[in-house]
Amino acid sequence: MLGALILVLCTGASLAQNLCEMGSSNGYKYNWNDNEMFLFRATLAFAMRKHFNQEYNVSSVLVCNETQRVSFHFVVSDPLNSSALMKKEEVEKAVRASRHRINNAFLLSDSTLEFIGIPPTLATPYIAATPPWLIVFGVVMGAVCAGILVMLTTTLLKKKGQKKGKEEEEEEEEDEEEGGKSTENCVALDHLEGVCNGAFCDNDRHTKM
Repeated sequence: MLGALILVLCTGASLAQNLCEMGSSNGYKYNWNDNEMFLFRATLAFAMRKHFNQEYNVSSVLVCNETQRVSFHFVVSDPLNSSALMKKEEVEKAVRASRHRINNAFLLSDSTLEFIGIPPTLATPYIAATPPWLIVFGVVMGAVCAGILVMLTTTLLKKKGQKKGKEEEEEEEEDEEEGGKSTENCVALDHLEGVCNGAFCDNDRHTKM
């Protein structure tokens, strides 16, 4: 039983070793060369520049203990004193701040490009220039103001319409009253019988023109 267990462990180790070889069909596939290393050093220099706002160059990033599995150690020298190295904690802060930019440069992810001792971090959440509550407040206040204006306009139009209607009714009533008086006067005169004055009648018979 113990011999079988040792055989399994040895077989697993040999398979893992084969997967890490450059020529493995199902294992290591990333073509890492001097150009890729230059890009890595450039991205690290970019991260240090962005985080500390200092003049870091590619020569500031030093690589050592490189292996075929694309594992290596790196250090960053102080731009003001090339013989002094930056503290590990400061380099880790710069890498965390630009982790997504480094991954994108190699078209990799946190699971395929691993920095030992630096856990993956989420990108900084997007903060809108205008708070959402302020936008909602503005929309609500705009709707309230529009409603008040509509109500005031409607009320004024109704009052004007009512006033105009009353004036028209009063004018019609006045016209009807004036027309009624004229009719009464005419009817009274038409029904009155004339009285003949005899003196004027005789004069009319004897007077000739």
